[in-house]
This record gives sequence, C-alpha cells and structure tokens, in this order.
Amino acid sequence: MKWLIPFLIACSLCCQAEERQSGNFFLSPDLRQLGFEKGANPIEIWIDIGQVLWRDSSNGKSCESCHGAMSNLKDAVRSLPQISRDGTRLENLEDKILFYLNASREKKLTLDSDEVVALSVAIQQNAKDSVIQMQPLLQSQRVWNEQLKAGTDLFYQRMGRMNLSCSQCHDQNIGKNLRADVISPAYPTGFPVYRMAWQKPGTMDRRLRACYYGVQAKVPDVGDAELRQLELFLKVRAQGMVLDGPSLRR
Repeated sequence: MKWLIPFLIACSLCCQAEERQSGNFFLSPDLRQLGFEKGANPIEIWIDIGQVLWRDSSNGKSCESCHGAMSNLKDAVRSLPQISRDGTRLENLEDKILFYLNASREKKLTLDSDEVVALSVAIQQNAKDSVIQMQPLLQSQRVWNEQLKAGTDLFYQRMGRMNLSCSQCHDQNIGKNLRADVISPAYPTGFPVYRMAWQKPGTMDRRLRACYYGVQAKVPDVGDAELRQLELFLKVRAQGMVLDGPSLRR
C-alpha cells in the first residue's frame, strides 16, 4: 500500500506537463460570462450569507471567535478530506462545518442544509487560488491509504444499469457532449457549484450522488463513506491544481 501515494502524486505531477483544465473551461460562453459578472452571479448571495453566519453568535460562540478570519482555513480546505480524529472515517469540509454547527443546536442540521452549504461556499471563496496539497497526517497514513485505494477502485468500477464507470466519462470522453453538458475531466477545483438546475449551490457530496443517479446505480446516502473515498481520490488526482470555486454549472 505504501506505493499508492507516491504513484498517484507522481502521475499528477506528470500530468502537469500538459495543461490540466478545470470544469470552468468547459462552460458555455454565457455561463462563463455570468460567473465573472459582478452583481449578476447568483452565488454571490450565498457568499454573503456564509459571511454573516461566520460571525453569528446567536447559538453561542461564532465561527469567527474560534477561527478568526476565514482565510485562516486555507491550508485545511486545500488538504481535505482527511481522516477523523478517532481514525475511523474520512471527513470533508462540510462534515466539519456540520459538526460544529450542531454542537450548539437543539434542532440538528444536515449536510444539505442551507447554513452548511452557505458556510462552505464562503470558506471556499476565501481559499480561492490556493493550490491543492493532499497528503495524509502522519498518525493516519495507513487508514488514509486504504481510503484512497477504495476511492481509486470506485472511480474505475462500472456500476448501475448503464454499466459505466467514472473513468469512462471523465478520462475517455472529455470534451464530448452528454445531453446538454460537455464532459469535463472532473477535477474538483470549483466546488461548491451553483447549478442552474438546482437553483442553489451544492457540495461535491451532492454532485457525486447525482452521478450515481445518472448511471442508474443505487444512490448512496448523504455523507456515505463511498462519497468521501471518491472525493479523496479526485482531490489527489487534482494535486497541484488551483482551487477556482465556488463556480457555476448548468
């Protein structure tokens, strides 16, 4: 298992000899223009909401009172998901946000709750232009490797009634049309994404579930281990790329 990390990182660095393109490159001209038009991009509202929630102390301490400026979390954002403190599972940014929000609430939120998504949007916005740097913490390296191997297997595994793997679309058919969308290489640099079809932003967890649905496979529950394993693989696959989210999608 020790070979896995250096192998994937080496592959990632080799890919940098060719220009790797984020999902924003595959947007239609009108969506690309909307994404850069100040005051017109709908995700700006969610950034504002997230910034307000960051300072909100109505349920006890605010996020700001513990973490200071959102920009202090840049290093964490670009290296998530990571193994939980108890060493049993992978946790991404939204998992951590949910844990801290629910610690002081009687009515519990979920990973898809607007408050969780808005905070994720604002935190990711503050980490924009950071470089993805995925590596395990020393104390969790073995479990991290196991989770990465599971995510790698999932990416190449055929599934669903359509009998398709992630790789068949996002490695073998990049740039081709899939209905009204253009297939991208699936580098996860632009999350959360505001999808016009959703009329709100969504996390990578939600986007991956939509992929399972698209190939007519059994859709994992929100926060399922498979989704975190895939997210870990995709982030390692994008090692060295620049975070350019949150972003727009059709």
